[in-house]
Amino acid sequence: MALSVSTQSSALRSLWTAVGRRRSYAKVASSSSYAAEGRREKKQVEAEAEEGVDVDVGGFAVSSGISRPLSEILKQLNKKVPDSLVKTRSENGFTSKYIPWHIVNRIMNLHAPEWSGEVRSVTYSADAKSVSVVYRVTLYGTDAEIFRESIGTASVADTSYGDPVQKAEAMAFRRACARFGLGLHLYHEDLS
Repeated sequence: MALSVSTQSSALRSLWTAVGRRRSYAKVASSSSYAAEGRREKKQVEAEAEEGVDVDVGGFAVSSGISRPLSEILKQLNKKVPDSLVKTRSENGFTSKYIPWHIVNRIMNLHAPEWSGEVRSVTYSADAKSVSVVYRVTLYGTDAEIFRESIGTASVADTSYGDPVQKAEAMAFRRACARFGLGLHLYHEDLS
């Protein structure tokens, strides 16, 4: 499935907006020098993408190719995610770093645009105090396809970060992507 250059440019524009510059609409509108700089950089990104060159957006290299061998996709996913995209959460006195699911989703769309994900099961514990979600992520390369599954569990009573099923699904999705290498460095930082 080959996408046109305009479709690829549109995808890059979307990522540019989401990941590249983190300023509010009001700040961008009020700063003409920033807007001019942004337009110049955006044109450069689009020109490089049309030439088939890997592009750097917000410190994270963007691959312009749609269909590629799995080895190239995995190489991109295994790169360290910039600290600006990593969030910190504290629960029960324990602090952990994570990449929000929507950022993981955008990175997957960028580097493995033909990926798919599915909830394999939703299971409540016997005492109905927790819910577990099994999530599968599949990567499709020009040479093969592979999948990874992972599980996420959330307490039904804990609604501090939203619906428990959605929380467990997001956790399982991020962990399945980490099994491909995306954000895996965050799991090893605690060991060093």
